[in-house]
This record gives sequence, C-alpha cells and structure tokens, in this order.
Amino acid sequence: MNRMRTKLFSRRGLLLFALTATTLALTASALAASGGNTGFGFNATDIQGFPTGSARLTGGGAYNAQTGFAKSAGGFRCTSDIGQGPLAGCLSGEGVRWDTAELRRGTTFKCTGAAAEPLKTATTDDNTVVLLADFYRAGDGNHESFTAQMIVADHDIAPDIDGVQNVWIQGVGCASAIANFSS
Repeated sequence: MNRMRTKLFSRRGLLLFALTATTLALTASALAASGGNTGFGFNATDIQGFPTGSARLTGGGAYNAQTGFAKSAGGFRCTSDIGQGPLAGCLSGEGVRWDTAELRRGTTFKCTGAAAEPLKTATTDDNTVVLLADFYRAGDGNHESFTAQMIVADHDIAPDIDGVQNVWIQGVGCASAIANFSS
C-alpha cells in the first residue's frame, strides 16, 4: 500500500511540476510578447538650429510605448544664451539636469524653426522616444526651471537637414548624438 501511495504521489508531483512549469513558461512568453521596457542612453554635445542658443544634453532611462511608463533623466547645460521657445532665458553656463515629466506618443518638430523648413513628425517606438521633460538650473533646487519636449532616436529624424539629426529640444534645435536603444 505504501509503495502504491508513493507511486501515486510521485505521479501527482510530476504532473503538478509539469503543469507549473508549463504555466510559468506560457506566462513568461506572454509577457515577453506583450513588449517590455525599452532602455536608451545618449550624449548630444551641440544642440542648436533656432535663431539663438545651444545646449548639451546627456542621459538615458527606460520607457514602455504600450503602457506609457517612462523613467529617465540626465544632465543638461545651455552652452549659449537661448532666446526663444520653452527654454528662453537659459543663459550660457546654466543648467544642471533634466528628468521626465511624461512620455509622449509623438510630436511634430522643426530643427531650425524657419518658416520654410517642413514640419516633421516623430513617434515613440522601440528606436525613438518623445518626452516632455523638466529642465533644472542650479539655483532653482527641485523646482523645474523649464519644461519642453525632447526627442532621442537611434536614426536620423530630419533627413532634410545635412548630417544625422537624432536629438531635438523644443525651441533649441537638433543635433547628432551617440544614442543606443535596447529592448
């Protein structure tokens, strides 16, 4: 009787183990198929194009285009006085950091702000992130000094502009950056 009971429990245990393993495998596959977070990192040293101003921007983080999750931050500095757009009043040498206010599905943008420049569109996906970001100056503490949209991509977002433009700050312009994405 004990031997029969042991065999029965062994079969039940094996069946339970197989069911648990199958459930875990299917759950993991479903999660992977649903798309997880995309990580990114970048370094742009000379963002410009609008009539006045330029900036340096670096950072990275993670986002999920399907859920709207975004957690990213980095450093920023105005490298010459900015006189227009959301960062108007940021003087050369000012700026410390930026962080994410919100993940955007997409935006329209121009690299130069010129009336003749065609309006372009960027959409958040596995290779491009569109963010609404808070920018901070040293004297402002934890209160954002400016809020503006920004784009980071691993490819040229403005093929009508000479060179590769894969980073943009609203009201400042575009630049070529070292940018990496992983999902």
